[in-house]
Order: sequence, then structure tokens, then C-alpha cells
Amino acid sequence: MSTTLIKNAFVVNENKTEVKDVLIEDQKIKQIDSNISEIPENCTIIDATGKYLLPGAIDDQVHFREPGLTHKANIETESRAAVAGGITSFIEMPNTNPQSVTQELLEKKFDIASKTSYANYSFMFGGTNDNLEELLKTNPRNVAGIKLFLGSSTGNMLVDDEAVLEKIFSSTDMVISVHCEDEQTIKNNLEKYKAEFGEDIPIKYHPIIRSEEACYISSSKAIELAKKTGARLHIFHLSTGKETSLFRNDIPLKDKKITAEVCVHHLNFDDSMYDEKGTFIKWNPAVKTKKDQDMLWEALLDDRIDVIATDHAPHTLEEKQQVYTKAPSGGPLVQHALVAMLEAVKNGKITIEKLVEKMAHNPAILFQVEDRGYIKEGYFADLILVDMNNPWTVKKENILYKCGWSPFEGTTFNSKITHTFVNGNLIYNNGEFNDEIKGERLLFNRD
Repeated sequence: MSTTLIKNAFVVNENKTEVKDVLIEDQKIKQIDSNISEIPENCTIIDATGKYLLPGAIDDQVHFREPGLTHKANIETESRAAVAGGITSFIEMPNTNPQSVTQELLEKKFDIASKTSYANYSFMFGGTNDNLEELLKTNPRNVAGIKLFLGSSTGNMLVDDEAVLEKIFSSTDMVISVHCEDEQTIKNNLEKYKAEFGEDIPIKYHPIIRSEEACYISSSKAIELAKKTGARLHIFHLSTGKETSLFRNDIPLKDKKITAEVCVHHLNFDDSMYDEKGTFIKWNPAVKTKKDQDMLWEALLDDRIDVIATDHAPHTLEEKQQVYTKAPSGGPLVQHALVAMLEAVKNGKITIEKLVEKMAHNPAILFQVEDRGYIKEGYFADLILVDMNNPWTVKKENILYKCGWSPFEGTTFNSKITHTFVNGNLIYNNGEFNDEIKGERLLFNRD
């Protein structure tokens, strides 16, 4: 039996920060107290004086590119980057190659992760216009949820048949997570700018092509359908201020039927940065105006937006450096998401307690993740230690993504993640990894 005692940490949990000791026994948190003096034999002791102990982040939206797109990334490389960044559990999307649109293909991804993932993992089942029967076989106990692309899809994953969409919304109690952008609006905008510029459209037009209107049309339709059918709807990566008016904050998260997520890039970048960063901040939905960003922050802080995630979606440098119409959207974020948000804590934009709520507690509540997302006795010891005063700069040589680049390259962060525990195992320790132990499949408390 392995035991670890973390002493004198600022423990951040359930809107409180207190100096505590935390005893880990095997996979679980055994004891939390102001002073644990009865120390088990052969116990590893970590003096965390001055450091913050947070529950590991749960990232509800990543693209780790395996199978089929592994020249960009794979589960092993990206989960390794994730644990270095303080993300101890992730939920991965179905638009790989092949896409996770049958139960057999979904389970193949779980099998890969069981052998290679440093973090705990789950995957979403992908809905299409013609796989409802297969979708309904999804086990709510051990699969995170259903993902629908209502815009910006790959392959055949665009669900644009309204009758099918209503059937899916009416047929499952699982969380249905959606990408909302109206395809026709985007297509019309794109044709207009292609007529003017050809393939090499200046990147500054990206948020005009993938416009506020495109986002709002699609998200408002999805919400209308969810209200009509009673579906449990989660809208990914809000990017506009206008959309924030669609969500409520007058009931607890556990009682909400319609929830929302914002991503790290929409909170950290705005359209004034396209000239400097070009296609490296090309995402779908697009990074939009400073006003949009301010309104997203406001909705995050007043609880209309429930979760902060990454939408980690790496592409190679060569792919990203193509002209506008050829350069794919998306970028790598899991290694730098939490430290980027800790800068916002340093700058007084959000409290550390609120940040833990949005990146750990709330994803656990929203997806009903079993025994994770909190620092509680009996819960899995998915924990991170953070030194809030240890500046470092993102450089090529310390980037862990397989693609080898980051939109934060050149940025100096004041906080550093020093230790990451996954299921009680010290997986990351001041730049060193334990390559022997892998994460576990997430389970969900659903009837």
C-alpha cells in the first residue's frame, strides 16, 4: 500500500482556501486535517508550504487525434502534456479517423487510452444523420456523453436533418454536447470574401466569416429544441457576448438542463491579436472582439457559463502556416490552460476558488463524474500542487505537444505546476514523468 502525505498546503476546495494536510492512501484521499501527525510507515512526505493544492482539472473538450490523425498528436503525447498542465481527466471528441460513430469504434479508443493515457479519460459518442440506433446503445455509466456537430463538422458528422436532430434530443437522457455555428451563414460569408481575396483571405476576417450571427442562430435553435424536448444540452465554446443572454444563473448547476462552456482561448485572445498571431489563433468558433471577451468573462463570473475547457485541437506547424482557406482551425492548449487562467487569478479577474469551481467542480457536477473534481476524503486523489510565484516562459524546448508549438509561445506565466497526482500516483514531479502508471476510465453516477 502506497501512502503520501502533503503537508501545509493552501487547499482550495468548495469556495474555501485553508492550510491543510492531505493524506493519500493508494488511489484515494484518506484524510484531510489541519495537522496529520500519525504518519503511516514508509509514507512519502511532501512539504507544500506556500503552495496551492487544487483538485486536478477536468477538461470536457479535447481532440487528441487518435486514431487516424496521429501526425498531429496522439493520446499518449497530449495526455502527457495535460498532466504537466494540471489536467488529470479529459473527455475527448469523436471526430477522429475513423470517427467514433459506432460502439465498436468508440471502444477501440478506450482500449488505446487504457494502454497509453497519463490522465483519466472518457470519450464522446458521435451522432450523425443516420446512426440513432447505434447512439442509443451508449452506456451512460461509462461514456461521457453524446457529441453533435451543428456546424464546422468533419467527414459526415454534420447533423443537419432537423427531424433526426429532434429524434436524438428526444431519445436520450445523456448530456448532448454541441458545436453551434450556422453553416449556411458561414458559407455565404466565405463566398463573399473569396470573391474579393481568393484563397488568401486576411485572417482578420475570420470572425466576420464565422460571425456572431452564425453562432447565435445555431445556439438559439439548439436551446429552443432542448426546451421543446426536455433534452440535457451542453453548448461548447461560447464565443460571443450575445449568446450569453441565452443562459440562466438562478438555479444550481445540478438542476440545469441547459449549460454552457467557454474556452481558454476565447478568454485570453481577441481580434486585435490576429495581426500578430495570424492563423495560430484561428479557431472555430472564431476569437472575436474585446467586447465579446468581456461579456464572456462577465457570464463566467455570474454563473451563466458553467465550465472552462480547452478545445485542445493540435495541427502541425506546416498545416497552420497555409493560406486562410487551407489552414485548419484549432490549436494546442492543455499544457498551458490552467497556468493561463492562474494569470487571471494573479490579475484579480477571477478568484482561485472560482477557477477551481469552473475547471474541476463544475465539470464533475455537469457530467456526473464519479468521485472526482473535489478534494474530499474518499475521492480519487487527482491533485495538483501549484507554486504561484515561479515565473517561466513558454519556449519551443519546454512545449510537450507533439505538434511542437503553442499560441502562448513567448508568454511568461507566474505560476508553475510542480506536482500532478492521478489516482493517488505522482505522475508529474517538477518536469519528470512517471511513465509506468496509466490513467483510468472515468465512470459516471447516472441511473
